Amino acid sequence: MTKRIITTTQAPAAIGPYSQAVLSNGTLYASGQIGLVPSTGEFAGTSTIDQANQVFANIDGLLKAAALTRADIVKVSVYLVDMADFAMVNDIYARFFQDVDVLPARSAVAVATLPKAARIEIEVIANK
Repeated sequence: MTKRIITTTQAPAAIGPYSQAVLSNGTLYASGQIGLVPSTGEFAGTSTIDQANQVFANIDGLLKAAALTRADIVKVSVYLVDMADFAMVNDIYARFFQDVDVLPARSAVAVATLPKAARIEIEVIANK
């Protein structure tokens, strides 16, 4: 089994003892991304929309670092602190995957709280 840690300045640095992502035998396991701007470590904004847009930008950064694309994503897990935000996040999600022929599997759940009081966290699994 080959295993390689993926790191990039195009996604926030890990805020704990974990890797931004791990590439194992062609599969990328990305840690959950919250709406932090990589260059500042601050949230892109206070709204779920602002944070969701940044989360998807962070995911793009991780994919690029692993030489993968959005089309390689096979599973998405979405964590929201308020399920009332699901429709607006779904719109952003649809735009993110608009050019992908085979959409990934997805789950979306409401949680009590997220790291750093984020409004949204998304993790992905991608495979080439």
